[in-house]
Amino acid sequence: MSLDTFHAQSSLEVAGKKYTLYRLDAVPGLEKLPYSLKVLAENLLRTEDGENVTAQHIHALAQWDPTAQPKDEIQFTPARVVMQDFTGVPCIVDLATMRETVAQLGGDPDKINPLNPAEMVIDHSVQIDVFGQKNALERNMDIEYGRNQERYQFLRWGQGAFDNFTVVPPGTGIVHQVNIEHLSRVTMTNENNGETVAYPDTCVGTDSHTTMVNGLGVLGWGVGGIEAEAAMLGQPVSMLIPRVVGFKLTGEIPAGATATDVVLIITDKLRQHGVVGKFVEFYGEGVAAVPLANRATIGNMSPEFGSTAAIFPIDDVTLDYLRLTGRSAEQIALVEAYSKAQGLWHDPNNEAQYSEYLELDLSTVVPSIAGPKRPQDRIELSGAKQAFRKAVTAYTDDPGQDRPHKVTPITLKGVDTTIDHGSVAIASITSCTNTSNPSVMMAAGLLAKNAVARSLTSKPWVKTSMAPGSQVVTDYYEKAGLWPALEALGFHLVGYGCTTCIGNSGPLPEEVSAKANEADLAVVSVLSGNRNFEGRINPDIKMNYLASPPLVIAYALAGTMDIDFQTEPLGQDPERNDVFLADIWPTPQEVQEAIDNSVNREMFVSSYADVFAGDERWQSLETPTGATFTWDPNSTYVRKAPFFEDMTMELTPVTDISHARVLAKLGDSVTTDHISPAGAIKPDSPAGRYLAEHGVDRRDFNSYGSRRGNHEVMIRGTFANIRLRNQLLDDVEGGYTYNFLTGKPDSIFDASMAYQEAGIPLVVLGGKEYGSGSSRDWAAKGTALLGVKAVIVESFERIHRSNLIGMGVLPLQFPDGQSADSLGLSGTETFEITGITELNTGRIPTTVHVTAHGEGGRRVEFDAVVRIDTPGEANYFRHGGILQYVLRSLAK
Repeated sequence: MSLDTFHAQSSLEVAGKKYTLYRLDAVPGLEKLPYSLKVLAENLLRTEDGENVTAQHIHALAQWDPTAQPKDEIQFTPARVVMQDFTGVPCIVDLATMRETVAQLGGDPDKINPLNPAEMVIDHSVQIDVFGQKNALERNMDIEYGRNQERYQFLRWGQGAFDNFTVVPPGTGIVHQVNIEHLSRVTMTNENNGETVAYPDTCVGTDSHTTMVNGLGVLGWGVGGIEAEAAMLGQPVSMLIPRVVGFKLTGEIPAGATATDVVLIITDKLRQHGVVGKFVEFYGEGVAAVPLANRATIGNMSPEFGSTAAIFPIDDVTLDYLRLTGRSAEQIALVEAYSKAQGLWHDPNNEAQYSEYLELDLSTVVPSIAGPKRPQDRIELSGAKQAFRKAVTAYTDDPGQDRPHKVTPITLKGVDTTIDHGSVAIASITSCTNTSNPSVMMAAGLLAKNAVARSLTSKPWVKTSMAPGSQVVTDYYEKAGLWPALEALGFHLVGYGCTTCIGNSGPLPEEVSAKANEADLAVVSVLSGNRNFEGRINPDIKMNYLASPPLVIAYALAGTMDIDFQTEPLGQDPERNDVFLADIWPTPQEVQEAIDNSVNREMFVSSYADVFAGDERWQSLETPTGATFTWDPNSTYVRKAPFFEDMTMELTPVTDISHARVLAKLGDSVTTDHISPAGAIKPDSPAGRYLAEHGVDRRDFNSYGSRRGNHEVMIRGTFANIRLRNQLLDDVEGGYTYNFLTGKPDSIFDASMAYQEAGIPLVVLGGKEYGSGSSRDWAAKGTALLGVKAVIVESFERIHRSNLIGMGVLPLQFPDGQSADSLGLSGTETFEITGITELNTGRIPTTVHVTAHGEGGRRVEFDAVVRIDTPGEANYFRHGGILQYVLRSLAK
């Protein structure tokens, strides 16, 4: 129980049941806070222990100055942890390894258990191998189980071995959609010493789009798997009280625009404003007019505009959604009563103070797409053709009037046709951002129905797919009678999971892949996702565009990005009349009527009635038992983690870095997709060679994501993205570097191994926004295992910076306004970094001194900014990483 210095403990009776709560109005000043900071304040009141959380922390929030820069550190204890399987498997591998290590250090292995609910949804492992046919779902799931049997057996062992750990089996839905539709409580309860304590639902998740739950009023965000493991083991998340951006919404979305267009505009607006490390909070009278599904869509895109969270308050819209999705009357009553008692209920007439203010009139939203390589690169649909024509010149030197052309003959299903630069090779309705939203999903279905009625068809070179975020989508498509039209256009159900958006698009048809590669065509994907970074979607595809679900279908019908929907038809009807996009676009009234007639509470109740049971495939898996896992030395999927080898209870002092070499010199906007192993495993890559040497057939390589439980595969895939540009080499893409030991180009993995064998530490140089993108733990784990001791860049993305610290890698920034190029660093130098040892004294140095020695006695010196931002982070770094810190604490 809390120390309760402020006598905040009180009681609340709801429907005849008594609850204990920690009242915010017990501390003057808390009532003026923005919604998100009130949630943090309650968290501190309830967890005050005089050590991790003190009265001073609570005072700091009560006295929060919205205009000041963040300086006060607090410890946030999330109520639960949410995981998807790509990032969740290595978490459970680490926990299993920690059980053994704690025993070796003389501690109790049973202490290694999640202390709060840890919920995993297996949604990232399905690939679109089969598409465009009725049995695509069943065949893809059969292939998925065949590929992932070892992983799934391991997860079933974990579900039995660990307390507070539950698994939602494959084929159920996407983690974030399952989270908002079923897992989220909005108001949590916990039995403590005979009392039922009520408190706000909060979470951290091992996927950056955990922020989707912000649409429900649940404060949560993505963290690396490393931080998630620590949170599972009771470690609070160390953070500075953030600045909060108030975002006022007014007006209503006009006809022709969708929730997807809203989020692309908000992403563009907030990226330009600058919200990295801040909370964004939506307020004003317009909030009540934003449906819950749209709130979730907006919250989902928080990582794309860079904020930690993007939250909506709780109101009647929240309660209506809880009713629709099958929550109990008792739970809904508790949410309402608790939120109103704590001042967490939305009152548009009682505005909080914010650090910064923005506003969007929803009536000004216009149809948009984003691409060809970043979600913040928004393009108004009316200018999409011209934007494509300009962008494609960066991908080819081919000539052509107006834009490059390379018309290439191809035969598909016995029909002779052609493809060109800009041909749409993938059109995929996928990902959590949109498939949770009935308004855009129903619009897509109705557009398909209208298209089929006019005899339009998808082009034969387009790989079409439909991967909903939950089984509820299938149900309401069925009830609305939309499946026949979707299937007529090739949008058959291929799986319930994060497919194309995460790089699980599966192979292109062989003919399309061969022609695209032979002719070096810049073919395109269009997807209803949130990520379109280079090399992510499919190795054969160079340009990737984000679009709403109905626009995905429109581009499948067009077959090319080189189209102006306003002036060019999609095709002709049987009477040879031109059919334009406007002719088949459903009206808002038609969409709403279809939703009202087809989406109901019973669908949600039925879909989630036995959500943890799984199908016959899941239930028939042979499951190991026992408190510790029996590692299979021949497994290429799950191997004991290497992070705790030779670990002792005593700390090894932090040392300065000397005679370091540069492993990679990188530019701006290097994402965790560039760093972390992702997508398909190429046969001639270090990871491909490793698997071949271990008897794995090429067809069974699977993806990097599916093999995240095997560090041997993952280290070989770190910095191996096919679009990575290491400036140590000229005109070379992929996971290569210059090996200064041999004087020759080499793979990053092989060079790293040679450097480590020679005892040479490594550094990475980078530009702005280093590590943006998904919260990939292996981007940091792989960096550490490659022998990188420091990363020096112009600016970091929040999660990756903290993950580097969590793996014992020092994050440094160039002096403000400086860069590797402005300082004259080529990457050929050797580096000395001094001043790091000050961390051994318990202090955090503001800067460390960097000296780069170049050829001919050339020297470059500068003071790099140390991006260890909190005392908690400094503790983790001193211990060699966050997990080592936790292990030593538990072993004591």
